[in-house]
Amino acid sequence: MSITTLAATDVVLAAGPILGSVGMSGITFTAGLAMLAGLRGSDRISLDRDKAGGLGIALGTFAGAAGDLWASVTTGVAEVPTSLIQGTVGGNIGLGGVALGTTAWIFLFKWKRMIWPSLLGVSAGVIYGQAGGIWAIGHNLVIKLASTVGSM
Repeated sequence: MSITTLAATDVVLAAGPILGSVGMSGITFTAGLAMLAGLRGSDRISLDRDKAGGLGIALGTFAGAAGDLWASVTTGVAEVPTSLIQGTVGGNIGLGGVALGTTAWIFLFKWKRMIWPSLLGVSAGVIYGQAGGIWAIGHNLVIKLASTVGSM
């Protein structure tokens, strides 16, 4: 008889996902509804710049992991700031520079309408996964946590 070590991840995998078979598309859909409710003026969700940007980043990250139409739409949204930042006279910025610039664009400016930091956040969530480095570490961590909550 041998002694085996049981890790916390083994317990989660054995017990199954916390919310059952939600799937990454279900998590993406819920994040999108929460963002839409906040943008439309829900009494439950009020968005400021930081919340709008953070919720957008979460939505972009989840949508990229969900694939299919979710990933196609968010990748299309991400192409706009990518082309604006990389297409300038700044030279070869690279996707890491685009990720940094988009993050600064979201969180450093004062926004009157929260749709803009939300859309930039969606873009940033996609760009983080493409940029690699420290950006991808955070991206992959969010994906791993989301898959623990609901099965992919």
